[in-house]
Amino acid sequence: MAAAPHYPRVSRYKTAEAFRTHLQELSIELPLDEKILTAAEGSPLAQPIEIFGRLIGNRWCIHPMEGWDGESNGMPSEHTLRRWRRFGESGAKVIFGGEASAVCHQGRSNPYQLLAVPANKNGFAALLNVLKQQHKQLYGTADDLLIGLQLTHSGRFSKPNSSDRPEPRILFHHPILDKRVGVAPHDDSAIMTDGEIEELIERYADAAKMAYDAGFDFVDLKHCHGYLGHEFLSAHTREGQYGGAFANRTRFLRNLAQRIRAEVPGLHLAVRLSAFDLIPFRPAQDGVGVPEPYEHLLPYRYGFGVDVLNPLQYDLSETFQFLSEMEELGIELANITGGSPYYNPHIQRPALFPPSDGYEPPEDPLTGAARLIQVARIIKAKFPRMKIIGTGYTYLQEFLPHAAQAAVREGWTDMVGIGRMALIYPNLPADCLTRGAVDSKRLCRTFSDCTTAPRHGMISGCYPLDEYYKTMPEAARVKAIKKK
Repeated sequence: MAAAPHYPRVSRYKTAEAFRTHLQELSIELPLDEKILTAAEGSPLAQPIEIFGRLIGNRWCIHPMEGWDGESNGMPSEHTLRRWRRFGESGAKVIFGGEASAVCHQGRSNPYQLLAVPANKNGFAALLNVLKQQHKQLYGTADDLLIGLQLTHSGRFSKPNSSDRPEPRILFHHPILDKRVGVAPHDDSAIMTDGEIEELIERYADAAKMAYDAGFDFVDLKHCHGYLGHEFLSAHTREGQYGGAFANRTRFLRNLAQRIRAEVPGLHLAVRLSAFDLIPFRPAQDGVGVPEPYEHLLPYRYGFGVDVLNPLQYDLSETFQFLSEMEELGIELANITGGSPYYNPHIQRPALFPPSDGYEPPEDPLTGAARLIQVARIIKAKFPRMKIIGTGYTYLQEFLPHAAQAAVREGWTDMVGIGRMALIYPNLPADCLTRGAVDSKRLCRTFSDCTTAPRHGMISGCYPLDEYYKTMPEAARVKAIKKK
């Protein structure tokens, strides 16, 4: 699909002042510095930060992603090792999960997702080792790094055996999303029982112990992007001890934290959280995203952090309750995101060019990026003692570091994370802190090939810009799919 013509590309703005003027025209409030500061010039992004009682070297973070490039047994491949080596090159001092890793085969989002089981400990230790070695070689030490592993179950979006065959495990019937994954309205066979959930908690504990034994500092108990942890928070219509009342919908996190700490008391815990959601979207006849009809579903009881009377708006009331619960559990590190790549990607991953199964953006992607950044700001102001990692900066492209350092200085967030930007330009953090500049030819332009490829069973990578992926046979397949 072509880019929506009425949204100007970020690259057309040649100065921070020109970009600031454009933001003002859109009524978008974002802090924006005039120039990129190096560490020597006192960049806020170069300042150390204490997390889990350790002094971490700077304010840059790498978000967890899925590479679709593991082995069938869930071990990392050479492609995976290359990506983690590049994480080490990045200069970022927090690797927040590195890779979304399933805690059991049935919970894999694809047949090539990494599998965090005890038998794969050596493979995960190898990932950690290659990252640390590369970082130490370039920056002299890896002692100020903080590295976690994201633990997940894909729930509704599980495809463990074939990228073409959904095998959803759900917590409740969703009147819109059930159809998308092939669940019949009255078929309860895909709904996980409370007993299955208790068994799954044991698999999380096994995975956490494996991560600790492999050398990871923390695990991320993923509660975002429509996967199982996120779906627990939306399970208003589920009966039993894991649904309905807020205390029941957050029981999964409480039980996870308790069980993991009993098994591995020395392992720290963090959460990547979809702090808000909106109604699922779909492409209209012109390809632009529109909300699914929802008036007949009001009050909307199928989301978390969403206004139940107007699900085109967020409501952070329960989000604040959840973060308070995290504080009570001693979970001090939160990575803030929103929505889901499966049903409203324009709020989760703002892009001018949609993936093949997506839709043209229904708003200027800058609006989506600002929404994510503003929500993190609201949360940081409400929870000053928590360490908050902000999301949504990649779409700012040339002006990512200008906004990132201003956001940290002004207390909007403690750290700034990059995800897909790290696929093509992992050492952007290092370039900012050492040169005070970025290489515009390596910036992510949100072509979405890194999503289009895995949607069609291929490994994720930046096919348009990274020579490593550009020369693969898959590159031609991706190009052909996009032409359709």
